[in-house]
Amino acid sequence: MSISARVHELTGQRRPFVHATVVRAQAPTSAVPGDDAVILADGSIEGFVGGVCAETSVRAAALDTLRDGNTVLLRVLPSEAEQFPSVPGAQVVVNPCLSGGAIEIFLRPVFPRPLIGVAGESTPIGAAVVSLAGFLDFEVTPPMAYAGAGAVVVAGLGRDDEAAIRAALDAGVPLIALIASRTRGRAVLDSLGLTPDELARVRPHAGIDIGARTHKEIALSVLAEIVRELRGPGLETVQRRSIPLTDVSPATAIDPVCGMTVVVGDETPHAVVDGVEYWFCCAGCRDRFAAA
Repeated sequence: MSISARVHELTGQRRPFVHATVVRAQAPTSAVPGDDAVILADGSIEGFVGGVCAETSVRAAALDTLRDGNTVLLRVLPSEAEQFPSVPGAQVVVNPCLSGGAIEIFLRPVFPRPLIGVAGESTPIGAAVVSLAGFLDFEVTPPMAYAGAGAVVVAGLGRDDEAAIRAALDAGVPLIALIASRTRGRAVLDSLGLTPDELARVRPHAGIDIGARTHKEIALSVLAEIVRELRGPGLETVQRRSIPLTDVSPATAIDPVCGMTVVVGDETPHAVVDGVEYWFCCAGCRDRFAAA
């Protein structure tokens, strides 16, 4: 499978990953500009961005981008690389095990689109919310399948609103936007008998006041409030709440020979000396350690 096809597949599966692309290479190096790979949340890599030494640096840096969500231009240099052009803002890693040359790789973390639920999507306002949510790069969940959603818009206009709110609360949704007048909104919440914590998660008269009158304008005001809330300090991590990077974070170790940070995996070179296990960036460092 090509890397482009794998990127498409992982995106469809809502799995976080990093797309790494070689943008510059200086001989001697086995990679060429355009080579690419995907790095998964467990630290495994598929594709090619250079030999094992460069790959070790890429895997470690890719896991950092998954944690902070920032793109990175990674420069992997040998111990002496004065001739490689400097790039302001790039992350530099000096990898002593490189046989020469240098390489620049652009690392782009890819996360699933944030989820939003819409109850009552057959109503004119609900349909407008679904349409605008797609434009804003939200992914709309199937009806009543709210687990992992960052927000749920209840747009039934009196049709099963209470059931939709209850389902969203039970699914752990942190923000529930009820489209209703202030009077009906209060009546709906009173009928549910919610706890203080649950009440704090429901907006009974959702939407920012923009003087909205049409269905599309109401949808705009509601989604504007949702975006503001999800970007705020209280819910800033909601977008990724349903996509844990991995159940067990991949372990890392320091190569005792070159000092590189390496991701520990089944294929990582290692050795056991006097009952102590050591991990290495490449077989060369392992062999030098064993010989010493």
